[in-house]
Amino acid sequence: MSIRIFITGGTFDKEYNELTGELFFQDSHIREMLRKGRSHVDVQVRTLMMVDSLSLDDDDRETLRKNCARCPEERIVVTHGTDTMEATARHLAAAGISKTIVLTGAMVPYTFGSSDGLFNLGSALAYAQVLPPGVYVAMNGRWFDGDNVRKDRKTGAFETLDG
Repeated sequence: MSIRIFITGGTFDKEYNELTGELFFQDSHIREMLRKGRSHVDVQVRTLMMVDSLSLDDDDRETLRKNCARCPEERIVVTHGTDTMEATARHLAAAGISKTIVLTGAMVPYTFGSSDGLFNLGSALAYAQVLPPGVYVAMNGRWFDGDNVRKDRKTGAFETLDG
Protein backbone atom coordinates (compact mmCIF):
# COMPACT_ATOMS: atom_id res chain seq x y z
CA MET A 1 0.00 0.00 0.00
CA SER A 2 1.50 3.31 -1.08
CA ILE A 3 0.40 6.62 0.40
CA ARG A 4 0.56 9.85 -1.56
CA ILE A 5 1.70 12.87 0.42
CA PHE A 6 0.70 16.22 -1.05
CA ILE A 7 2.55 19.21 0.36
CA THR A 8 0.77 22.56 0.39
CA GLY A 9 3.02 24.45 2.83
CA GLY A 10 1.80 25.58 6.21
CA THR A 11 3.73 25.70 9.44
CA PHE A 12 5.33 22.28 8.80
CA ASP A 13 7.64 23.82 6.25
CA LYS A 14 8.23 27.34 7.51
CA GLU A 15 11.75 28.60 8.13
CA TYR A 16 12.72 31.42 10.47
CA ASN A 17 14.89 34.37 9.44
CA GLU A 18 16.79 35.30 12.60
CA LEU A 19 17.70 38.73 11.24
CA THR A 20 14.22 39.91 10.28
CA GLY A 21 12.13 37.65 12.53
CA GLU A 22 10.04 36.61 9.53
CA LEU A 23 8.80 33.14 8.68
CA PHE A 24 9.22 32.02 5.07
CA PHE A 25 9.21 28.94 2.84
CA GLN A 26 12.25 27.37 1.26
CA ASP A 27 12.03 23.58 0.87
CA SER A 28 9.76 21.01 2.43
CA HIS A 29 10.96 19.12 5.49
CA ILE A 30 8.69 16.13 4.90
CA ARG A 31 11.37 13.74 3.62
CA GLU A 32 13.65 14.62 6.57
CA MET A 33 10.72 14.14 8.97
CA LEU A 34 9.97 10.72 7.50
CA ARG A 35 13.65 9.77 7.85
CA LYS A 36 13.92 11.04 11.43
CA GLY A 37 10.66 9.32 12.33
CA ARG A 38 12.12 6.07 10.92
CA SER A 39 9.04 5.63 8.76
CA HIS A 40 8.89 2.47 6.67
CA VAL A 41 5.63 3.43 4.97
CA ASP A 42 5.79 3.43 1.17
CA VAL A 43 5.08 7.06 0.21
CA GLN A 44 5.05 9.13 -2.93
CA VAL A 45 5.69 12.80 -2.11
CA ARG A 46 4.67 15.72 -4.31
CA THR A 47 4.82 19.42 -3.55
CA LEU A 48 1.76 21.18 -4.95
CA MET A 49 2.44 24.59 -3.42
CA MET A 50 4.26 26.21 -0.52
CA VAL A 51 1.84 28.75 0.95
CA ASP A 52 0.57 29.88 4.31
CA SER A 53 -2.97 28.56 4.61
CA LEU A 54 -4.28 32.10 5.16
CA SER A 55 -3.17 32.79 1.57
CA LEU A 56 -4.64 29.55 0.20
CA ASP A 57 -7.62 30.32 -2.04
CA ASP A 58 -10.36 28.41 -3.87
CA ASP A 59 -8.12 27.90 -6.92
CA ASP A 60 -5.50 26.28 -4.69
CA ARG A 61 -8.16 24.05 -3.08
CA GLU A 62 -9.33 23.04 -6.53
CA THR A 63 -5.76 22.17 -7.54
CA LEU A 64 -5.53 19.97 -4.46
CA ARG A 65 -8.91 18.34 -5.20
CA LYS A 66 -7.91 17.54 -8.78
CA ASN A 67 -4.61 16.02 -7.67
CA CYS A 68 -6.34 13.90 -5.02
CA ALA A 69 -8.90 12.67 -7.54
CA ARG A 70 -6.44 11.73 -10.26
CA CYS A 71 -3.48 10.29 -8.34
CA PRO A 72 -3.37 6.48 -8.43
CA GLU A 73 -3.03 6.10 -4.64
CA GLU A 74 -6.19 5.40 -2.67
CA ARG A 75 -4.71 6.82 0.54
CA ILE A 76 -3.51 10.41 0.75
CA VAL A 77 -1.96 12.65 3.41
CA VAL A 78 -2.05 16.42 2.86
CA THR A 79 0.23 18.75 4.79
CA HIS A 80 -1.62 22.01 5.34
CA GLY A 81 -1.56 25.12 7.47
CA THR A 82 -3.87 24.92 10.48
CA ASP A 83 -5.60 28.28 10.03
CA THR A 84 -7.78 27.15 7.10
CA MET A 85 -7.39 23.39 7.30
CA GLU A 86 -11.08 22.87 8.10
CA ALA A 87 -12.14 24.88 5.01
CA THR A 88 -10.00 22.70 2.76
CA ALA A 89 -11.26 19.54 4.48
CA ARG A 90 -14.86 20.61 3.84
CA HIS A 91 -14.04 21.41 0.20
CA LEU A 92 -12.52 17.97 -0.32
CA ALA A 93 -15.34 16.22 1.57
CA ALA A 94 -17.94 17.93 -0.64
CA ALA A 95 -16.12 16.62 -3.73
CA GLY A 96 -17.02 13.03 -2.82
CA ILE A 97 -13.67 11.51 -3.76
CA SER A 98 -13.77 7.83 -2.79
CA LYS A 99 -10.30 7.75 -1.24
CA THR A 100 -8.97 8.15 2.29
CA ILE A 101 -7.64 11.70 2.57
CA VAL A 102 -6.06 12.90 5.83
CA LEU A 103 -5.04 16.53 6.33
CA THR A 104 -2.48 17.38 8.99
CA GLY A 105 -0.32 20.27 10.05
CA ALA A 106 1.66 21.76 12.89
CA MET A 107 1.24 24.61 15.32
CA VAL A 108 5.01 25.17 15.57
CA PRO A 109 7.44 25.01 12.60
CA TYR A 110 9.40 21.76 12.34
CA THR A 111 12.71 23.65 12.33
CA PHE A 112 12.00 25.05 15.82
CA GLY A 113 12.74 21.63 17.34
CA SER A 114 9.69 21.71 19.63
CA SER A 115 7.22 21.18 16.81
CA ASP A 116 4.21 18.92 17.00
CA GLY A 117 4.66 18.28 13.28
CA LEU A 118 6.54 14.98 13.50
CA PHE A 119 3.88 13.53 15.81
CA ASN A 120 1.03 14.81 13.63
CA LEU A 121 2.64 13.48 10.44
CA GLY A 122 3.08 10.03 12.01
CA SER A 123 -0.51 10.05 13.21
CA ALA A 124 -1.78 11.09 9.79
CA LEU A 125 0.15 8.28 8.08
CA ALA A 126 -1.27 5.75 10.53
CA TYR A 127 -4.84 7.04 10.16
CA ALA A 128 -4.51 7.05 6.36
CA GLN A 129 -3.76 3.33 6.51
CA VAL A 130 -6.73 2.33 8.67
CA LEU A 131 -9.60 4.77 8.13
CA PRO A 132 -12.23 4.06 5.47
CA PRO A 133 -12.62 6.35 2.43
CA GLY A 134 -13.48 9.89 3.45
CA VAL A 135 -11.81 13.15 4.39
CA TYR A 136 -10.27 13.56 7.84
CA VAL A 137 -8.13 15.94 9.87
CA ALA A 138 -5.40 14.43 12.08
CA MET A 139 -4.15 16.74 14.81
CA ASN A 140 -3.19 16.41 18.46
CA GLY A 141 -3.25 12.59 18.35
CA ARG A 142 -6.88 12.51 17.22
CA TRP A 143 -8.73 12.23 13.94
CA PHE A 144 -11.82 14.20 12.99
CA ASP A 145 -14.31 13.95 10.14
CA GLY A 146 -13.38 16.61 7.62
CA ASP A 147 -16.83 18.17 7.61
CA ASN A 148 -17.15 18.21 11.42
CA VAL A 149 -13.99 19.89 12.71
CA ARG A 150 -12.73 23.30 13.75
CA LYS A 151 -9.63 24.82 15.24
CA ASP A 152 -10.27 26.32 18.66
CA ARG A 153 -8.46 29.66 18.33
CA LYS A 154 -8.13 30.04 22.11
CA THR A 155 -6.43 26.68 22.77
CA GLY A 156 -4.89 25.95 19.38
CA ALA A 157 -6.39 22.44 19.50
CA PHE A 158 -8.79 20.89 17.03
CA GLU A 159 -12.22 19.70 18.09
CA THR A 160 -15.52 18.53 16.63
CA LEU A 161 -18.02 21.22 15.70
CA ASP A 162 -20.52 19.87 18.19
CA GLY A 163 -18.09 20.22 21.03
